Amino acid sequence: MSRLLRASILLLLLASCGGGGRFSAPRNLDDACAILRERPEYYRAMKATERRWGIPIHVQMATIHQESKFIGNAQTPHRFALGIIPMGRQSTAYGYSQALDGTWEEYQQETRRRSARRDRIEDATDFMGWYMDGTEKRLGVPKWNARDQYLAYHEGRTGFANGSYNAKSWLVDVAARVQTRSQTYAAQLSGCGRN
Repeated sequence: MSRLLRASILLLLLASCGGGGRFSAPRNLDDACAILRERPEYYRAMKATERRWGIPIHVQMATIHQESKFIGNAQTPHRFALGIIPMGRQSTAYGYSQALDGTWEEYQQETRRRSARRDRIEDATDFMGWYMDGTEKRLGVPKWNARDQYLAYHEGRTGFANGSYNAKSWLVDVAARVQTRSQTYAAQLSGCGRN
């Protein structure tokens, strides 16, 4: 067997059983119960966030689905000048929650969780709970209102308060889909006793 063939086989084996699974999406993103059966650590993390911050699991799940499709190391696409010259990423959003660098640092400071990482589900859901709890306190958006919580999450609280999303019909459509998914997930979770 040639060296190249052996090296290729070794690389394939490493790729198939290496750390990549930690960041991959669950198989069935349309079934909340299937997601939590496949990834029990998600349920533990989201339940802890629900207890600490009061954000329902289905709202967390719908938001994570929209932001990262449950991919732990999700990043925004690269930007290119003239279609070929790399110019960096579209934003600093990273991880399950797609938290921006500045907002993540604010969360770490306020919660004294300096070692928190955006690619760990328990930290990402805690961040989301912290942010959405703050949105309710500052803007009066109920924690179960996935649509408005998502709009404030996406636009920032100031942008939401100023109605910046009204000029973005695509974003209003996305937020409506987040609300619908949240309701679907809530019904599914009720059916499998995970609400």
